[in-house]
Amino acid sequence: MSNHTRLTVRRAAVVLAAVSALALTACEPAGGSDDRSSGPGKSTASPASSAGAGSSGGGSSSSGGSSTSGGSSTSGGSSSGGSSAGGKGSSSGGKTGGTGGSGTSGGSSSKDDKAVHPCTTAELTFTADVADKATSSYLLKVTNKSSKACKALNYPIVTFGDLDGQATQREETHPGAVLTLKPGESAYAGLMGGANDGKGKTVGSIAMTMDTGTARDQEPLTASTPGFYVSSKESVTAWLGNAEDALSL
Repeated sequence: MSNHTRLTVRRAAVVLAAVSALALTACEPAGGSDDRSSGPGKSTASPASSAGAGSSGGGSSSSGGSSTSGGSSTSGGSSSGGSSAGGKGSSSGGKTGGTGGSGTSGGSSSKDDKAVHPCTTAELTFTADVADKATSSYLLKVTNKSSKACKALNYPIVTFGDLDGQATQREETHPGAVLTLKPGESAYAGLMGGANDGKGKTVGSIAMTMDTGTARDQEPLTASTPGFYVSSKESVTAWLGNAEDALSL
């Protein structure tokens, strides 16, 4: 074969090979290329869209990144829900505790009042000071000298020197509540003899005992009252918590 013929055959072979390659490229199915290029994309999208269903999202093992992303989404939702529930529980507990504290305080006060006994003269000191000479008014004062609280009940029981009878109780002055004296605390009462009308008597002292609600014996406490005039209008107030009230009623 001549050189010219051989060159012609080689050229024909090269052209034929090129045409065959082009034909194969044109005939290759488009779907196969799409499947390879979009396969990972579809796998990634599927777990992302179904992150709420844990097993469905985690089933695509070919896409590790997508699987990790789905897990993070699920974990975030769980953490948020738990925190919210805990907050509500704590708030509710706080309100309940506040109510309980209020109820306990009221009960303690009531029990203490019932446990306190009436004051007797053995637990008290007693004084009588002039408040107004014109009306023979005196301020009576008792102080709890004991180590325990006691109740100053109702009115002082006052007698005048060697005279019969006792001071008239002024009922309108009763406070309507029990007066409790802690150690060192005092109660006051106003004693009025009345203006000198020439029909009464003068005494130099008075004696006082406490109302205990029983017939319990007590040693009378005495106080000096020089020139104290006792008229038919004499009277005594109930025990009160301060001197001003005792002298103004």
